[in-house]
Amino acid sequence: MLNERMVSLGTQRSVIRELFEYGKQKIAEIGEENVYDFSLGNPSVPSPACVNETAVRLINEMDPVVLHGYTSAQGDAGVRQMIADSINARFDTSFGPDNLYMTVGAAAALCCCLNGLSCPGDEFIVFAPYFPEYKVFIEGAGASMKLIPADIENFQIDFDAFKQAINEHTKGVLVNSPNNPCGAVYSEETVKKLTAILEEKSAEYNHPIYLIADEPYREIVFEGTFVPYLPKYYKNTLVCYSWSKSLSLPGERMGYIVVPDEMDEHELVYAAIAGAGRSLGYVNAPGLFQRVCAACASETADISVYETNKNLLVSGLRDMGYHVVEPGGTFYMFPRTLIPDDVAFCERAKTDFNLLIVPGVGFGCPGHARISYCVPTERVKRSLDVFEKLAKSYQ
Repeated sequence: MLNERMVSLGTQRSVIRELFEYGKQKIAEIGEENVYDFSLGNPSVPSPACVNETAVRLINEMDPVVLHGYTSAQGDAGVRQMIADSINARFDTSFGPDNLYMTVGAAAALCCCLNGLSCPGDEFIVFAPYFPEYKVFIEGAGASMKLIPADIENFQIDFDAFKQAINEHTKGVLVNSPNNPCGAVYSEETVKKLTAILEEKSAEYNHPIYLIADEPYREIVFEGTFVPYLPKYYKNTLVCYSWSKSLSLPGERMGYIVVPDEMDEHELVYAAIAGAGRSLGYVNAPGLFQRVCAACASETADISVYETNKNLLVSGLRDMGYHVVEPGGTFYMFPRTLIPDDVAFCERAKTDFNLLIVPGVGFGCPGHARISYCVPTERVKRSLDVFEKLAKSYQ
């Protein structure tokens, strides 16, 4: 007898991954120039020079026994201090090393938070559109996910629906801003309204309602877009971060959790997160890249490429008749499909035009499609004719 849920998760790849694998197969058959793959959020720009330079320096200068050995379970203390210093300089906070817990990317950060916080019967609220793995992570922690429908006019929060959903079983609210899949950034007005409700409801139910901020796209923002740093607005905030996108290091799986001192029972919350890491088998995050990321914590890859791609697609698609809410950040956009059935729309794009975009239904927002434009700009330019042919096929 096996765990049927795990068998199901292991045998059914996500729609995004299935589309990516299909694209690799088609490229082998007809050539890369004939496939327009916008499926996977894999950064297309190289890491900044400091990443390789720091890795080489550490390999050449450090004792290999130390460099490649275990760190403390929560991460090397010097690394955590360097990262805290970077955060403090950017956001006017006062974190120290004991406010940080190093993780194997943002996914591990989320899983440690959810497993550390969850008790039987707990619910976590998520706002559509949302990254589909949230449901896997929440249910894996023994809790249930409550989904708030999207406000498709601007992808901010539908507060009427949120107020109806929150209840005494609500343990936390998970937010992703800048957002995958739509690129929306929650405005300061939205954040203030959200946190005021959380304060009110925490007092009403006599327990903290945690705000979990999933922030792997924080640095990828356009035209001076302001991304509020949520611990400055709400004390019971946990920040889950990853350098996968900002430093173009998705394969290195390096991230952290911030647990502020101001949080209710912050020492116990930190202990619960550490206990969850132990239970899940995360002894420590990879030692070499803990040190590399700490040294490069205030750097980014060349994110201007993503803004160029975004501008080309937004103006081009709108001219063709697509409805697009302009992204404030990330390297995704989420236009409405030209028919209500987004799965059928994306299937036509794939089979008739070798254009690989992801149906919105999997993100909790049918009638849309995700375009992942972390691709070479030349592919974006070549794809515009294909998007137009797809649009004309519905006229």
